[in-house]
Amino acid sequence: MALNIETYSLGPLATNAYLVFDPESNKGFVIDPGQRPGRLLKRIEGMHIEAVVLTHAHFDHIAGLNEIRKEKGCPVYLHDAESDWLTDPELNGSLRWPDTTEPVVSEPAEFALDEGMELKLLGETFKILHTPGHSPGSVTLVWGGYAFAGDVLFKLGVGRTDLYGGSSRELYDSIHDKLFRLPGETVVLPGHGPKTTIAYEKEHNPYV
Repeated sequence: MALNIETYSLGPLATNAYLVFDPESNKGFVIDPGQRPGRLLKRIEGMHIEAVVLTHAHFDHIAGLNEIRKEKGCPVYLHDAESDWLTDPELNGSLRWPDTTEPVVSEPAEFALDEGMELKLLGETFKILHTPGHSPGSVTLVWGGYAFAGDVLFKLGVGRTDLYGGSSRELYDSIHDKLFRLPGETVVLPGHGPKTTIAYEKEHNPYV
């Protein structure tokens, strides 16, 4: 099966939402539905959405969740370390930036993600790496030469660690002990900004 990946930069923080889909069956799933998801919602009209997978539960990655749940009735996956964040706007950060967002509140996730889990979606297997540091429940989805890394690793950057539950030590451990052990040609699809590769970041990223 050949899956397609589309990127939607959403909201004032330009958060990357990803639509992974099979054009033949018109089925897909969404990673991190961010703020103001109108373009994404329009794109998935008529498409069967199997799930929403959250790399973590900061407000700019979950703000569009309620709209997709309402339209598609699909389950949500999130690491248990952030199981309370969807219901708590203080934990998900939406109370901290009132000029950027209203308080973000959603129902809890239906399913938990965990280290080493093999998530079956669209007939394919997505391996889950628990990659904390930016937040305690941050995960990376690895599939077919791609790594959906959330806010752990960016092109020439890394995730901030000054938000609730952040840890610089855990972040660098996640990058060095998990992400940098992936093949160098692995394409990193981050939560913000352009894509990159593991090899490029190993050689050029000034933070790691």
